[in-house]
Amino acid sequence: MNRKRSLVRRTAAVAAAGAAALVLAACGGSGDGDGPAGHNGHDATAAPSASASASQGQHNAADVAFAKGMIPHHRQAVEMADLAPDRAQSAEVKKLAADIEKAQDPEIKTLSGWLTSWGEEVPAEGAMDHSMHDMGGMMTAEEMTELENASGKAFDTAFMEMMIKHHEGAVEMAKTEQADGAYGPATRMAGEIISSQSAEIEQMNGLLGKG
Repeated sequence: MNRKRSLVRRTAAVAAAGAAALVLAACGGSGDGDGPAGHNGHDATAAPSASASASQGQHNAADVAFAKGMIPHHRQAVEMADLAPDRAQSAEVKKLAADIEKAQDPEIKTLSGWLTSWGEEVPAEGAMDHSMHDMGGMMTAEEMTELENASGKAFDTAFMEMMIKHHEGAVEMAKTEQADGAYGPATRMAGEIISSQSAEIEQMNGLLGKG
């Protein structure tokens, strides 16, 4: 008995929904300028999320490798930059370190967001395996200790020499992404990394007298 009643109720609900759909279709189909615009407005709100999820899918293995490689690379640059306020003598080196941190911190967050949206694992903090040293310009633990122990002019020189090598590695990784990547935002970020870090390499070479 109950089952029959719920079936009747469900049929009525389906019929009501069908009727509503007909009314909407009729309204949307009228030649009247306002009606369709209103309904199209509803469609438009659904569109961005649909297109966003579609574009999220348009990535390839090179994009994943770029994000997974650039996160620890950037983290190390930020770690190096963190040492400058207490150790650097040169105001230019302190400013450069602050600029590096300001540029790379948000990029780490963006890259991590992409990996998460692609269902990929974000590299763990402090996860440094040996394969990462093959990645462009990464510092070894010994080099990082050497930088931590330096101060004044010696720090400035060591910081810039290491950061030039580090930046050159990032530029190479970014060029690979531009050549092989498919995900628009990632290839755009690669372009920004190439231009900003190339400019910083030039600046550091100038400060080191290697211009």
